[in-house]
Amino acid sequence: MKKEGSTRFLDGSLETVQWFVFLLASAVALPIVIGSIFELNFNEVSGLMQRTFFVVGVASFLQGVFGHRLPIMEGPAGLWISIFAVMAYSGAQSGDSYMETLQVLQGTMIWTGIFLFLFGIFRLSHRVLFVFTPLVTGAFLFLLTVQLSGTFLKGMLGIQQSTEAVDGKQALVAFVTLALVIGLSIMGKGWLKSFAVLIGIAFGWVLYAMTFNGTAHDETGGSSVFSLPEFFAWGPPHLTWGTLPLGFITAVILLSNLVASIIAVSHTVYGKPKYTYDQVNKGSSFLGINHGITAAFSAVANVSLASSSGFMQLTGQKRKRPFLYASLLLVVFSFFPPVVAFISGIPAPVANAALLATFVQLMGLGLSNMTSETLDERRLTILGLSFLLGIGLMFLPPEAFNGVPAILQNLLSNGLLVGTVLVIVLDRLWKESNTSS
Repeated sequence: MKKEGSTRFLDGSLETVQWFVFLLASAVALPIVIGSIFELNFNEVSGLMQRTFFVVGVASFLQGVFGHRLPIMEGPAGLWISIFAVMAYSGAQSGDSYMETLQVLQGTMIWTGIFLFLFGIFRLSHRVLFVFTPLVTGAFLFLLTVQLSGTFLKGMLGIQQSTEAVDGKQALVAFVTLALVIGLSIMGKGWLKSFAVLIGIAFGWVLYAMTFNGTAHDETGGSSVFSLPEFFAWGPPHLTWGTLPLGFITAVILLSNLVASIIAVSHTVYGKPKYTYDQVNKGSSFLGINHGITAAFSAVANVSLASSSGFMQLTGQKRKRPFLYASLLLVVFSFFPPVVAFISGIPAPVANAALLATFVQLMGLGLSNMTSETLDERRLTILGLSFLLGIGLMFLPPEAFNGVPAILQNLLSNGLLVGTVLVIVLDRLWKESNTSS
């Protein structure tokens, strides 16, 4: 009896550690990407990393216990990375400092959180599910990967805001990392495949240090051993009416992400897609609360990650308790800045390469969704028009919209949002029955 108890404890501990590694690997890269976009110094990136770990742990625990109540990681949202990148460039062109832009982004996350919370409280979340057909969700995932690929590729090539030149050495390390992660995820077996991203980051980090003669950061010397995450590290949030429409549209799009994650994980846990409207509404409410927490701790807003389902399929772990323990462990982990600062030393080209590798599967998922239904003339026209306009906007410089009213600038300068809204509107207005003859 005692042996069975110790075996269960050991299995539970190993499951918790494995969940913890997954949470860590999924959260570690995006703060570095944001740091390179906004040209944050090493200490600022370390602080952002600490706050990200804290928020990811808290958000995942709250959703698992009070929200949709499934073992789904709440991680930095790709959509928000896109919004951060677009507003960084448009803010710089408008003469705003990066900190001023980050304060506006905090306000935008609060707007989005308010809408998500209201959708859930007033039980409106499930009422918009009919909008997110496979065509819409597939187009959104495709546009998301297209827009973010530019950001990731710039980071891999060592291109900074101040210089547009490609750094050959950094690019070489990045592409070796990319090849390793993709290779392990396709041909690796067991733990090699499960932790392909983490192994790729570790290998790329060592290769980077060897390539650049072991250069390391020495800013960690003054870090205290224990500290709590800083509150409003970027300053007070700046809520503007100009970002209100952006907050609303982002909230609606994030609902589709929430539902997709619930369906994927419930299918893994129960063997079939299984969810209730109450789960969706509670998940929406706590997604809104988590947006508010993220804004208060100056990080990138989280969203339920469908990749949690893939992790569970690879490892066979379906229990919720180890997931909750791992979430709390990540919160505790965030209280020790020297350890967080060490992880923050991951080079930006390596982090960007690892992220780009994970988005290969996301691109495939988008294409799979779009082609799950026959691509007739109606669907091809909707996709073609939306992609041409949405992707076309991604190539326009942010200053092209300087003459546009402020309330529209942040919308029109984001090709992802414009393209997704176009697909939704056209899919609703152009009914399939109109194409039949």
